[in-house]
Amino acid sequence: MFLCIFLRAIQKLNGYQFENNALRVSYIPDETSEVDGQRGLDNGRRPGYGPRGPRQGSPNSGGPSKHQHADIPLRLLVPTQYVGAIIGKEGATIRNITKQTQSKIDVHRKENAGAAEKPISIHSTPEGCSSACRMILDIMHQEAKDTKTAEEVPLKILAHNNFVGRLIGKEGRNLKKVEQDTDTKITISPLQDLTLYNPERTITVKGPIEACCLAEQEIMKKVREAYDNDVAAMNTPEQETVHVYIPAQAVGAIIGKKGQHIKQLSRFAGASIKARPRRRLHPIAPAEAPDSKMRMVIVTGPPEAQFKAQGRIYGKLKEENFFGPKEEVKLETHIKVAATAAGRVIGKGGKTVNELQNLTAAEVVVPREQTPDENDQVIVKIIGHFYASQLAQRKIRDILTQVKQQQQKGGMGGPPAPHPQPPLEPGAPQVLAQEPANRRK
Repeated sequence: MFLCIFLRAIQKLNGYQFENNALRVSYIPDETSEVDGQRGLDNGRRPGYGPRGPRQGSPNSGGPSKHQHADIPLRLLVPTQYVGAIIGKEGATIRNITKQTQSKIDVHRKENAGAAEKPISIHSTPEGCSSACRMILDIMHQEAKDTKTAEEVPLKILAHNNFVGRLIGKEGRNLKKVEQDTDTKITISPLQDLTLYNPERTITVKGPIEACCLAEQEIMKKVREAYDNDVAAMNTPEQETVHVYIPAQAVGAIIGKKGQHIKQLSRFAGASIKARPRRRLHPIAPAEAPDSKMRMVIVTGPPEAQFKAQGRIYGKLKEENFFGPKEEVKLETHIKVAATAAGRVIGKGGKTVNELQNLTAAEVVVPREQTPDENDQVIVKIIGHFYASQLAQRKIRDILTQVKQQQQKGGMGGPPAPHPQPPLEPGAPQVLAQEPANRRK
């Protein structure tokens, strides 16, 4: 997208008349990579990574590959004084490593002028990366011995911060196991060292060369697993379940003759849509049932499917005159949230829920007197017209995603609230405590 805009800008500027002069514009690539002579626009970042991780399809990403792992380079940080030995005379040493390990290696010698250490990116299969790492370690140890500049040369691996939490594991268990299995000492640079343009942490491994190489394999195995899981999560939209309450007399219109309309709606939206029967073996809990004149329609699917399905339901009710010509269709929808996250939806003194209501024009209610279900979930009610309801649903889902991410990172910041219904401060809106009366005609 950026490239298209960039090239369009060049076309428009080229030949543009400015103060009786015609502008001539061309693109000059930044050629600062040591071996391949090219890299993308990094905006000051360490090469090979974008703000959210390795950049696919960039010069430093190794190009398209059948293996996802090729998208994750092995990133090393080496002392600047050993870079010359790693490259070799006229690049002979680095070419030999590349040839023997079937890898693509970028030595970013011109990065951060004057820095004591320089990054190296190795693009290959996991086995190729490990072989190249071993050869580079051997060169550095030999150079340190020949020049008598250091008694110990640790292995330093750069990893994106997004993956480091899973490498460490809960209470540091994963990292401790790697140390025990490889007989090495491993430390990780603090979070305070991160910057907007440097999202990587430095993993320092100390021990004999053989042990360091084993540790590298285990560390990168964890990093690649984390990356693969993230890619899978992005490519598989999360399924959401929303309960939409419609007038009982409108159920027939939604289902259609022999269920044809609801089946067609389900195919169109790409969602599972079910109208709950009037009678149930187990009555709906008081917090879950708006009133006896309403029927529940259960919509299950990713966000886009929810938008399509709910939009058609709202439209059908208007089309079939279940609401007056000048009356706006307002429905109540329920979404379930983890009981521990309900406090985050409410906010301190009802601040978050107030902001939600002001922003979306929907009514958002977290009933106080409700018991978590068997999955330890409680209900959040949303009442409003279609776009107000959709916006409120998305904002609430965003809050839940933030809570989930914090919990996955080891509870940084702690859980959002110890109890789903925190006591209200004086002046807090009573909308959190009970449903407003007479909201339907």
